[in-house]
Amino acid sequence: MSNTNNTSSSQSSQKAQDSQHSQNSDNTHKTQGGTHRETHSRRPTPMEVLRQARSQLAELTGLAPESVSSFEETDDGWSLEVEVLELARVPDTMSLMASYQVELDPDGQLTGYRRVRRYERGRADARGGR
Repeated sequence: MSNTNNTSSSQSSQKAQDSQHSQNSDNTHKTQGGTHRETHSRRPTPMEVLRQARSQLAELTGLAPESVSSFEETDDGWSLEVEVLELARVPDTMSLMASYQVELDPDGQLTGYRRVRRYERGRADARGGR
């Protein structure tokens, strides 16, 4: 009879553990779901957008962004001009640089990019001056 009592006790204990595990799983799921929704409903800050743009451009092009020379919010998201080192030379002032126009959606995800100009690091910008 002690076996029967132990079996009943074990089954009750197992049911309680299963029930608690199920509740914990539900709570975890709800918490994760809530966090997931909050992440998508919260708009990224300008600094988060800048970091994402630099990171995504580097991953796509294999080039390391050195600076962001323009940054603005648009009707479709964000637009940036990012300066990258395309070819390192010695001396460094002769290195080949490039400006990339980068477009991002409102969440900071890169939607497109294009190189708009190339120049030597040590050269003055001919577009705006005389």
